[in-house]
Amino acid sequence: MPLPCTLIINPTSGSYSGPLVKRITELLAAGGFEPTVLLTGGPDDAAAFAARACSQEENPYIIAVGGDGTLNGALNGLAPGKATLAFIPLGTANVCALELGIGSVDEAVRRIIRRETRPLSVGVLEGFGVERRFLLMAGIGFDGFVVEGVLGAEKKRFGKGAYVLSALRTLAAWDGRPMEVTAGGERRSCHSVIVCNAARYGGKFVLAPGADMFGPGFRVVCIEGTRRRDYLGIALKVLAGKGPGGGDVTVFDADELTIGGNKAVQVDGDFICHGPVTIRAVADLARMVV
Repeated sequence: MPLPCTLIINPTSGSYSGPLVKRITELLAAGGFEPTVLLTGGPDDAAAFAARACSQEENPYIIAVGGDGTLNGALNGLAPGKATLAFIPLGTANVCALELGIGSVDEAVRRIIRRETRPLSVGVLEGFGVERRFLLMAGIGFDGFVVEGVLGAEKKRFGKGAYVLSALRTLAAWDGRPMEVTAGGERRSCHSVIVCNAARYGGKFVLAPGADMFGPGFRVVCIEGTRRRDYLGIALKVLAGKGPGGGDVTVFDADELTIGGNKAVQVDGDFICHGPVTIRAVADLARMVV
């Protein structure tokens, strides 16, 4: 008997096309699935579609088809401990696909048909009445301001280049203020902090070796340097594959943090709010196809 599954598809993703979706559904059907296709029309649809599937099905099988933002939307609609979640990458960065070693749409479909899963751990961020789960990372400070400043027209035209343009604007309007980060009873002064639930950041670059979506807690990257050139040094080390630690950077493990100040906050590449925020790890939210 075919296994029902819900495909939550973002039609604005960079690789989306009608023929590609048709091929995906045909492959899934040949692999023993019964797909239902839902196309998002706005930023809240993925979560709403996932929540509806969880309310109507005993064992919902949800496949996010798009970029990391589409996957994050579906993640935020899941009922804890109930669903199976899969990802077919069509987006700009596809960091989760890189983290899982998924190199193509066909590879993603093969893994879904194989049906191998692992229990997924996520982060939950709360601040100013907002609660948002994340799979990859939460960034507060410089990268939060960069994501907040990305213009839709530039992203549509330049893809990843839109983030470079926003970064240049953020560097020009530099905010040198520190903020207080509390974790495990210790207080630290950071200019920016990236709470990593996965090792990669912004694509193939490894920012937090040892971070694991299937393991407990986070790897936290605390950038203490407040000058523009401090960030240049960090970027060069990450690009060279050396990791960000040392100098003006502290890396530590935590499963709960409180972050003060009012700097911009992004999760999984989407601007969410300004601080202060609290962040905690949640284990076994769903089963993730690997």
